[in-house]
Formats: sequence, structure tokens, C-alpha cells
Amino acid sequence: MKTFKNIKYIGLLAIAISFTACNDEEDFEQFLDMPPMDAVTLPAPTAGSADFSTFVSLGNSLTAGFADGALYSIAQENSTPNIMASKFSLVGGGNFNQPLMNDNVGGLLAGGSPLQGFGPRLVFDGSGPVPITNLNPGAMTTTDIVLNNPTGPFNNMGVPGAKSFHLLAPGYGNLNGLFSNPPTANPYFVRMASSTTTSVIADAMAQAPTFFSLWIGNNDVLGYALSGGDGTNPITPTATFDFAYSTLITTLTSGGAKGVVANIPDVTAIPHFTTVPHNPVPLDAATASALNQGYATYNGGLQFAFTNGLLTQAELDKRTIAFAEGSNNAMVLIDEDLTDLSNFGIPSYRQSTEDDLFVLPLSSLIPQGYGTQIPLEDRWALTPEEQADIATATASFNATIQSQASAANLAFVDANALLNLLKDGNLPSGNYNLTSALVTGGAFSLDGVHPTSRGYALLANQFLKAIDLKYGSNFEASGNLVDIGEYNTNYSAGLQ
Repeated sequence: MKTFKNIKYIGLLAIAISFTACNDEEDFEQFLDMPPMDAVTLPAPTAGSADFSTFVSLGNSLTAGFADGALYSIAQENSTPNIMASKFSLVGGGNFNQPLMNDNVGGLLAGGSPLQGFGPRLVFDGSGPVPITNLNPGAMTTTDIVLNNPTGPFNNMGVPGAKSFHLLAPGYGNLNGLFSNPPTANPYFVRMASSTTTSVIADAMAQAPTFFSLWIGNNDVLGYALSGGDGTNPITPTATFDFAYSTLITTLTSGGAKGVVANIPDVTAIPHFTTVPHNPVPLDAATASALNQGYATYNGGLQFAFTNGLLTQAELDKRTIAFAEGSNNAMVLIDEDLTDLSNFGIPSYRQSTEDDLFVLPLSSLIPQGYGTQIPLEDRWALTPEEQADIATATASFNATIQSQASAANLAFVDANALLNLLKDGNLPSGNYNLTSALVTGGAFSLDGVHPTSRGYALLANQFLKAIDLKYGSNFEASGNLVDIGEYNTNYSAGLQ
């Protein structure tokens, strides 16, 4: 290699001498402008067969740029569709208008009052996620769905919280619908809707899109998962999802638009469900003894049920509560799939196993006795049976998404496979290899559900690659994927 380099440099020197010997100054300047001999000349970007002049993106929080438990301005600016639109602009793409929040605090007001359930963003306090106001008491929510809504139309039609069928619902942006029981509207669409009677799909089609992205369906299973499968937010029926999705695709392609769609990742693999272990309780000998004494009556009831043939030995063993001195005690939870012994005054308790998953907010409650003195209600845990329900629905919905994408000849992003790669640390991008670990992994924000800005950039690259594959554009080949290292993984409490 050293000999080759010397020959290369001698050759360059000879060329330079020959130009120096020449009296033609213009020739010498042209030589200086020549690219290095080993430089790679990339092709100019092209749209292929796609027309990006009017790009509209539909979906939920993952489309909107939601992160850290809230929607806030800088995260929206780094949303996957906005990053995509910046690359589309190189090949004829037009403006991309987003319904930006008024601040980087997040949260919503209605007539000056905080809207319950829509608080400010999370920040990291050195030990875990906390509301921004914990570290910055002066941070104030200023986005008010009554007093200061932005003016559309909006190219980013991502509505946090939306399920598949919500995109078709007239009146989903009607303020009055927020206060009906159950609610029929969404405050984020209240900010965006062109009228009180319109739907998300109607406002999207009013722009006559030439290209669209659709990433919807996550909330059709995620709502059930986030509520621990307690029945308050059920999985969308398959027939409802199939009808909604096929209607969306038929409508979006009715004017000849091309597009890209993505399927639903395995929501049980995100850090919201994988961060809290099943055995996080440290106990000294005295506390363990006191807890065992507290559950002695329950354990005695189980022995009664077993003796009378109401329980098998396996279920008796599964349900018996036992704590010990040490740092890795399992938690007590209520499991509705256990044999019902309520007629005998015996609750459905058991201790958690590695097959159970727990929602992230539980982590702050464990020191208060949740899982020990206080058995965990259904909303705090996903049992194997509930996880199976989620897996079945996800597989069904994903089959519909892929079938519809194939029938309409659309680009397709396998977000489910991407999350599995991310979970295993096998999805490198440039100098970075993100993982699904909370805080340290770089891909997921502090709510454990939504990506960071860097995670959204990673997704944008995957969407651009899928578009290249389907429509013959060359974002990747022309060097126009984004450098995910230019996007943050977190934002300080001082940003407001």
C-alpha cells in the first residue's frame, strides 16, 4: 500500500509540474478545480415516478412528532414527515405546513385552564423522567385549543391519540365533542380541523395530495396495552380496522396519488413495557416476614381450595405468595385469568414472573408499596394472556396493511421488523447504533413509547429507502438520507 501511495503522489506531482510548466493560467485553475482522483461522484437526486409536489401525511402521534409524553414545537419540526418533506423539496416537493404548538413545554389549555390528561413534556432529572415543571417551575403551557389555534391547511395530519377509524370520523375536531361521554373529538384535531364537521381524511383530500404517507393502527392496540388490558380501552375489532384501513387507502389513492404506508410494531417490545422488571422489590428480613404474615390468610385460603379440589397443584404453587430477604422479590398482582374463588372470599392474587410486563409509570409507585402491600390492579400489568391478545390483533392488522399496500402498489415500511432490529441493537445508521433502552438507547423518548428526534430521523431514512425501492427515486444513492447524529435524543428543561 505504501508503494502504491508513493506512485500515486509521484504521478500527481508530475501532472502538477507539467501544468506549472505551461503558461496557460486557465488550464492550471481548471486542474485545481478537479475533484480528487478517488472521489465518488453521486448522482443528482430524482423523484423517479413519484410526484412529491403536494405531500400529505396522515397518522397518529408517531406522525405528529409526539415525544416525551407531549407534543411540542421542536419535536414537531423533527417529525418523520417533516424530515421526509425536506428531502422531497430537492425533487419538486412543495411546502410542508405543520400545526406547530406554541412552545416547547407541551401540554394543552382550554380557555386558559389546563386540559386534563394533556400535561407538559417529560425531562430527565438524573434518575428518571419527570415533568419539566419539576426542574423548571417557570415553564408554562401556552397552547390553547380555544384561544390560539393555527391556520391550515396542514400537510402533517398526524393526530396524537387517533385510531384507524378516527381518521374517518366527522366532527372529530369539534370542541364540544371533548366534553361528551364518551368523548367524540380529539383536542389535537380541534386545533387543526377546517370546520367542526370535517374529518381528518376530508381535510387531507381537500389538498389534492400527489403523494401521501399513512401510518395508522398503533393506537388500535396500544390503547389496550397502555391501560394494562383492563377493558377501559379495548382493542379495535378486526372488522372495524379492516373497513377503516381499506377506506383510507381507497380514498387517498382515488386521485392517482402514490404513497408509502407502514405497519404496526409489536407494542409490547417498547421500553414503556420492558423497563420495569418483574422482580424489582428489595426487602430486609423483617419486612419480608411482615409481608408473609400479611398474606398468610390468603395462602391458607388457597390450601382450603386445593384440599377441596378447586385448584390444581400447579395453580396452588403459582398463586402462593412468598417474600424473602433480598433485592429481587417479585410483585403481587391481580390476575383475572386465575380460577375465580371470590365466592369463598379468596382474591385472584399471584406473584409476577418474567413473562409479565409492567407499564412504565409503575416504577415510581413501587417504593410506595405497590406490588407488596398493595396488589397491582390490572392496569399496571400485561399478563401473558393479554400479550397474546395484542399479538393476535397486531398480526391481523398488519396482514391487512400489507395486503392493502400491495393491492394499491404502494411503498411499504415494515415498522414491526424495524423495532425488532432496534430492540436487539441491530439497526445501525452512520456512526450510531440505537437501541430500545429507555434514556440510554437514543431511539425512544422519556415516555417509553414515542421516538426521540434521532429516532424519528432514523424512521425517515427507512421511509425514504422504501420510496426509493418502489418508485425509483434515489434519496439513498444520491446521498440524501439524513445523518441521524444531527438530531437530539433529549432536550433540557431550559428549552421552553
